[in-house]
Amino acid sequence: MTDPKGLIRESYRIDGITDAECRSILIDWALSLPDGQDQNAALAGQLETYGLENPDHPMTALLREGLETAPKRTGRRKRV
Repeated sequence: MTDPKGLIRESYRIDGITDAECRSILIDWALSLPDGQDQNAALAGQLETYGLENPDHPMTALLREGLETAPKRTGRRKRV
């Protein structure tokens, strides 16, 4: 499950929610993802679950932005 606290789900239920409020919720959501969770996959899952039915919602825009700006995985690990 990529939204164990229901943060993203609840953001879509708040009438008149602002972009700033969605950003705050999205940050909290991202910080609550389990270690090792693929963030891109989690973003894509939330977008698929909620974004298609709510294309003009500010959270949908942020989920899309997150996917577009997320670092691409190259399969190579950074050496320390």
